[in-house]
Amino acid sequence: MDVAFSLHKSAALYEQAKTLMPGGSTRATLFRKPHPFYVSHGEGAFIHDVDGNRYLDLANNFMSLIHGHAHPRIIVAVSAQLARGTCYSMSTEAEVAMSAALQARAPSFERICFANTGTEAVLFALKAARAHTGRPLVAKVEGCYHGLSDFAEVSVAPEPEAWGDTAPASVPYSIGAPQAVLDNVVVLPFNDLEKALAILEEVSDRLACVLVDPVPSRAGLAPAGTGYLQGLREFCTKSGAVLIFDQVMSFRLAYGGVEEYFGVTPDLSCLGKIIGGGFPIGALAGHIDIMDVFNPQSGRPKVFFGGTFAANPISMTAGLIALDLYGPQEISLINLLGDRLRDEMNDWLRASGIEACVTGAGSLFKFHLGRSEVRDYRSAWVDAAQRKITAEFVDALAIRGFHIIPSGLGCLSTAVTADDIDAMIAASKDALLSVRSR
Repeated sequence: MDVAFSLHKSAALYEQAKTLMPGGSTRATLFRKPHPFYVSHGEGAFIHDVDGNRYLDLANNFMSLIHGHAHPRIIVAVSAQLARGTCYSMSTEAEVAMSAALQARAPSFERICFANTGTEAVLFALKAARAHTGRPLVAKVEGCYHGLSDFAEVSVAPEPEAWGDTAPASVPYSIGAPQAVLDNVVVLPFNDLEKALAILEEVSDRLACVLVDPVPSRAGLAPAGTGYLQGLREFCTKSGAVLIFDQVMSFRLAYGGVEEYFGVTPDLSCLGKIIGGGFPIGALAGHIDIMDVFNPQSGRPKVFFGGTFAANPISMTAGLIALDLYGPQEISLINLLGDRLRDEMNDWLRASGIEACVTGAGSLFKFHLGRSEVRDYRSAWVDAAQRKITAEFVDALAIRGFHIIPSGLGCLSTAVTADDIDAMIAASKDALLSVRSR
């Protein structure tokens, strides 16, 4: 790294952290070589690390901070709630208000349950689908990340030798995953409707649900084709399986989420990240007949949904303000800025003859070095050499004052301006040229 770019305090903190946590971090996603950066504070679109370096934050805590850092309205609302208490063993008005705010955004959000993470939202969605259909099998897309529960982890990051020939194989992610889990997950190719339907037809009478992220981050961040999603919708309607959209990351794309953005209606939607206003949250929303498996009015529900901190008033209060601040005008603006970033970078890459591309949708983007076109997990897969150059590119951006996720993934917040995007485009070009010349 540049000699003017100091990370001495971060390095010292990491030495201490290694004696306290596995590998020095509670969150493996934050690790970068030779050590993570340690943040001091954030304000608006920027963060500062403990060494005094300032970055335009285009990671926003993995897409959760839709309004950037320390938004004044969220601070005021949360501070007032803190003075009244952080959580109770009773329901709150804030939970009702937050549910109503979400329900107003999408027709399929007929009922809502809150959790603390997107992982939990997906876990409960799979349970609901099984309880509602009485069937055991889950279908999910190769390379799609849906949190850390056993069934959701299947085939998140398979190596090429484990992909399978005629159809994607069910491959464990965490060592020790039970074979019974793998046997109950069917893996689909992304953006290949014909092959996906052929796989689904084989198991239609045993299939509880189809789980899909319409803009999957780890599968290349290439948007699903509308025909692909519509084909899955028609199959689920015909077969009785539940269509689940993982909108934990992609809900930001439109006022009504991906249901509005793609024009395809799911049965259940998993939500999280931006709906918490910077605080822990997850939610499951969907049609009444399916969500009724959680209904306790007649005694023990078919599926128990709960959690000590679920629907806590801090997350509900912050989330309500965040949603109120994220209307059609704000969404349109950051989506246009995202379009500008992707379009200008891709035009420049093609003109420069550099084999790379930038994928994404709306305010989401991802740099792919060594790939000129990406449409699914396999076309986005990179080997060790490509991962190394991506890490060098991300570090080169950091030296220039821009922070994105180590995989090359990023997002915009409403705090970002057009001037910020122009600066990011210029820095990205410079960073790409610098790592290319090595």
